Amino acid sequence: MANDKSGPLAGIKVVHLASLGPGPYATMLLADMGCDVVIVDRASAMQVSVQPAADPRRRGQRSIVLDLKNAEARAILLDLVRQADVLIEGMRPGVAERLGVGPEICLGLNPKLIYARVTGWGQTGPLADRAGHDINYIALSGALLAMGPPDAPPPVPLNLLGDYAGGGAFVALGIVAALLDRERTGKGRTLDAAIIDGVASLTAATLGMLAEGRWGPRGTNAFDGSAPWYRTYATRDGGFVAVGAIEPPFYDALVKGLGLDPQLCTRDDRSRWPKIAEAFASTFRRHDRAYWQAVFAGTDACVSPVLSFEEAFAHPHHVARGTYMGLPGTAQPARAPRFDGRETSIGPEPAPVPGAHTDEVLRNLGRTEAEISRMRAEGAVA
Repeated sequence: MANDKSGPLAGIKVVHLASLGPGPYATMLLADMGCDVVIVDRASAMQVSVQPAADPRRRGQRSIVLDLKNAEARAILLDLVRQADVLIEGMRPGVAERLGVGPEICLGLNPKLIYARVTGWGQTGPLADRAGHDINYIALSGALLAMGPPDAPPPVPLNLLGDYAGGGAFVALGIVAALLDRERTGKGRTLDAAIIDGVASLTAATLGMLAEGRWGPRGTNAFDGSAPWYRTYATRDGGFVAVGAIEPPFYDALVKGLGLDPQLCTRDDRSRWPKIAEAFASTFRRHDRAYWQAVFAGTDACVSPVLSFEEAFAHPHHVARGTYMGLPGTAQPARAPRFDGRETSIGPEPAPVPGAHTDEVLRNLGRTEAEISRMRAEGAVA
């Protein structure tokens, strides 16, 4: 599994049994930090939202195609496990065991292995065996109902909150924590990384407000789009601005920029929120987005243009920081976070098509050219 990598996690070897959503995002984060990640792609293609060669989540990783229903292919996977620091799988509970690559077998071969199990509902509980997606997990956590206006169905916040924040980011965090613990104990462990658990964790501040009686039904809260100083407004040209003037000085700067009478915009009188919001809305509608962007430039009113992805790529702040980087035809987020305050000097690495490194990985495991040819012919590898 040798591969030249740099970063704070350089030298850590990760095997990812190709999965959807949170698994690939976790491996992108780990690869960005220097891990040597080998994706074990399936012999039959998965239904994916992004074609593998254009998927930033696969960047900087290698791919081998194995048919895990084949005994020799499973033996290859177990050889990878013997050399690995981390194994990530995203199958329903029990599937890995039925394939003969569950935690008991893998940790038996490699007691220092971190075996990360990534699911929506978790390994236990009444829903553990059920299908689900991001929207289902955030619905059951209470997070979805907390969003949006009271007279409309809750909005769909892309699939960022469940798959990537509650899922992939928590998986990566758990793996790094387990690796640190292994340095102290010398032992590996199994992680039960459930999206629904991660989303519940993300609601900590909101639950704190609920416990204090400061969070109520939709339409009454500071952060659900009800407060006039924390929501979006349409502009004359069909654009939008985002307002986040939470603190009183920022709110004062907002009211001043809009040219409204502060006495008519009392911030903390919730009974006046609807009238204040309408005053803000009618004022924003009088001019184009660019006008308001100029008005609030250099102020702390916390007013931002709502950009498209294409506009975000070209925004001066992102350009200055190198927030996005690209390969031909593909824009990608840069690595985050930045260590020592520096942006990385390494550009985006291509995402491999399934099986791009099959021969390389097999050679690293000591398989001969004759063995590789035979396994290809028999369909164990591709």
